Amino acid sequence: MLEDAERWLNTRSWSVDDRPLKKIVAAKRSSNATVSVVLPALNEEETVGEIVAVIRRDLMLKVPLVDEIVVIDSGSTDRTSEVAAAAGARVVHRDDILPRIPAVPGKGEVLWRSLLVTSGDIVCFIDADLKEFSSDFVSGIVGPLLTDPGVDLVKAMYDRPLGQAAGQGGRVTELMARPLLNMHWPQLAGFVQPLGGEYAARRSLLEQLPFPVGYGVELGMLIDSLHLVGLDALAQVDVGVRKHRHQDGRALGRMSAAIYRTAQLRLTRGHLIRPSLTQFERGEAGFEPRTYSVDTEERPPMVDVAEYARRKAA
Repeated sequence: MLEDAERWLNTRSWSVDDRPLKKIVAAKRSSNATVSVVLPALNEEETVGEIVAVIRRDLMLKVPLVDEIVVIDSGSTDRTSEVAAAAGARVVHRDDILPRIPAVPGKGEVLWRSLLVTSGDIVCFIDADLKEFSSDFVSGIVGPLLTDPGVDLVKAMYDRPLGQAAGQGGRVTELMARPLLNMHWPQLAGFVQPLGGEYAARRSLLEQLPFPVGYGVELGMLIDSLHLVGLDALAQVDVGVRKHRHQDGRALGRMSAAIYRTAQLRLTRGHLIRPSLTQFERGEAGFEPRTYSVDTEERPPMVDVAEYARRKAA
């Protein structure tokens, strides 16, 4: 491993137990910082309510760590919005945020727009499909940002079981993201879960970053943060085990294509020759091709958006 990455791994990798909750809350009180938790959600009625309820119970009612929980619904056709609101979240529909710019499908699109409807100095992103959720996922990654002024972004790290197989989740991470980082951005090779959807960052950093609209958002954010604030401003915290809904192989292939495209743009700042991916499914006449477009759009840093600038000035 690159010497910088190995040093970083030893100095910027912590456990959730390293910062007791009382210490984190005290640091928040002394800094007057505010914390927003954002859950991007698409058809997650089975899990989103429990996640919101646990965060509200543990980190709003028992201790004053989280100031707001916002669920951004990106077009759910189930009861995601109703369940989230009943559990105590403020629910905002993706299309109601910055309506002059038509929304496109994608997780990164939702995260980018969330900056316009949240107010926290620290923004914590949590995926809405987590099962057996613990509020450690929030307090663990917010903690370093409140106790260490030199840290700007913190990612959760965890075990990801696939069914009963320990450590076999995160297939796109192992087959696509980790090789890319090790070969092209070796300083980031120490991140255990570079594509994980649970991370927190200072608003002052997030508002300066471009956001890939799709699945490339996590990789793009890591790479761009490295260049903007440096390796030592990034950190990770072990929060245990992450259980969630897994996608099938074809969906993972499309995810991988979007992630590769994000990496390619950051290597060349050029454009894909063919921004699409063809996969195959067996049909009545044999294998039939299915071609999907690959996300090719990125949203600009939020500080460049007029509505956000006016909101900050207000």
